Amino acid sequence: MIVGIISDSHDHLPNLRQAMADLQNRGASAIIHCGDLSAPFVTKELGAFAGPVHTVFGNNDADRFLAQKLAPENVHHHGEFGFIELDGKRLGFTHYAEYARGFAASGQCDAAFYGHSHEHAHELVADCLALNPGELLGMKGPPAFCTYDTQTDRFEHIIFPHQRW
Repeated sequence: MIVGIISDSHDHLPNLRQAMADLQNRGASAIIHCGDLSAPFVTKELGAFAGPVHTVFGNNDADRFLAQKLAPENVHHHGEFGFIELDGKRLGFTHYAEYARGFAASGQCDAAFYGHSHEHAHELVADCLALNPGELLGMKGPPAFCTYDTQTDRFEHIIFPHQRW
């Protein structure tokens, strides 16, 4: 199963739409958004994806109550921390690296995802992948996201030439 990993979209709808379309074309069955959607209307935009979308809140997410209220059926907000199982893999996700590394070190996740820094990063923590997909916003660099393959435990970092911040 291919899972799209995105973060830090910060209301940049053209980049979010491009990433979701690219993920659909790559066969992604689900998306995990690691926070900083920003305004609640972004939640509605995520509903355009054909599969489930799992999100956590970041430090720039405004009006979390309204974001949850506006969420389409396929968009699931998990608060500050998310834990789901997809295709037999236990996935943890949050906005912050230190929490993701903690999830990875705990042995309770097969992979842990995070955002916040706006920079792609990956490392193994206790044989568990801790991954930051980079930012969709395109403020620090080109917009980027990742795919994670639950069958191979591998990821792909995708940079796309689209609108920057």
